[in-house]
Amino acid sequence: MKKIIFFLLIISSCNSSTETKHEIQANKAVNLWLNQATIYEVNLRQYTSDGTIRSFKNRLPQLKELGVDILWFMPIQPIGIKNRKAVGDTFVEDLSNPDYDKYWGSPYSVSDYKKVNPRYGTLAEFRELVDLCHQFDMKVILDWVANHTAWDNPWIEEHPEWYTYDSTGKITDPIGEDGKSWGWTDVADLNYGNTHMRNAMIDAMSFWIKECDIDGFRCDVAMEVPVDFWNVASKHLKDIKPVFMLAESETHKPKMFDSAFDAYYGWEMHFVFNKIYTGDLSASEIIRVMNEKDSICGDHVFPMNFITNHDENSWNGTIKERLGESWKAMAVMSYILRGMPLIYSGQEVGLDHRLSFFEKDSINWDRSNGEDYFNFYKALNELKQQKAFCIHSPISCEIIGENIVKIIRGDKSKYQIVLNLNTSNSLAQKIIIPENYEIIMQKGINENNDLDQWGYIIFKEQNLKSN
Repeated sequence: MKKIIFFLLIISSCNSSTETKHEIQANKAVNLWLNQATIYEVNLRQYTSDGTIRSFKNRLPQLKELGVDILWFMPIQPIGIKNRKAVGDTFVEDLSNPDYDKYWGSPYSVSDYKKVNPRYGTLAEFRELVDLCHQFDMKVILDWVANHTAWDNPWIEEHPEWYTYDSTGKITDPIGEDGKSWGWTDVADLNYGNTHMRNAMIDAMSFWIKECDIDGFRCDVAMEVPVDFWNVASKHLKDIKPVFMLAESETHKPKMFDSAFDAYYGWEMHFVFNKIYTGDLSASEIIRVMNEKDSICGDHVFPMNFITNHDENSWNGTIKERLGESWKAMAVMSYILRGMPLIYSGQEVGLDHRLSFFEKDSINWDRSNGEDYFNFYKALNELKQQKAFCIHSPISCEIIGENIVKIIRGDKSKYQIVLNLNTSNSLAQKIIIPENYEIIMQKGINENNDLDQWGYIIFKEQNLKSN
């Protein structure tokens, strides 16, 4: 039996203990090209059958059509040979028949910060790629691994004092606060107590801006690198060019977001999406997390929202494995909340495969329903381009009924979004659509205006001039 809840979708929000309102003021530190942007993560190794820069260039027209604005390339530098991972904790060199053509290793094991992995191509080819991206009006940011290097990075031989040592006097892999290894035994931990190493790291980052005209960095495990380093590095880099700085971090070190970074990972919101689907959390957690992050990180930075990325896909499962039939609703949520939405390689065609992390494992782009996925994300990207969805645009959010989320975005030109995040198939919500609204996107609405489980509807207010 259906439980029916009636409510009006009106501009003025109801009084509710689960309601929040934010009006984020535009910050001069936020580049204009970030305000309405969608970021796209490029897993270059897996993108094409040969995994090269040259073949990736052929995909740029499709990405332009998709409507993405920033291309984030996972590390493109050479990968270490020594202690290269094969499967689990097994090194390639320990196999009976070491196959380095099969096991490419972790892209986060960098053997030279100023070179391009020859499997991908050359520095000149990458420079040409960046130029072409700019011609398509897309920005390029590089994944930067500042916490550790490969074991055969020249720094180890030339500057062993730049690394962290254990109690036995040996260079160590990254160790947690509990004194235990993270399991990243294919990399060596850097010592940020050494000023010369810090300067060399900033020099290496500067190299890519000066040589290839890149537009920023996604900083790997940023919370494990001292905040004072990021403050100095960010200022130096932004003096060269107004680059975008994205931290793979959240609230671990709030001081990181005083000046060093423009955006942070929305990890907790991502986990909330997953747990709402499994029934372990209620939709009210969305409001709690949004309020908490704004209070801790500040309004001058913003989250990157996502339903998948390279870590989640490889280690925790595909979108369908984690989100099931809720995936469209959660994708919509990643776009309409304050912040910048992320699309991972293959997500736009419904990638249903856990891409191998250490091996060559090409994405299958030839999917029968790939066009449906593509058009869905294209529509969301077009929606993101509306001023109502700018990073600094006002947002109000409230919970109506049982796990029904109602969000209003915009000031003069307003959008309303309603999502049914109930975990029970027996629950539907009846909505009344006012005459002064047009439907932009919807899923799960029947002829009686019942909004089904995991359904959503996006309205735009009519009769008001666009801002």
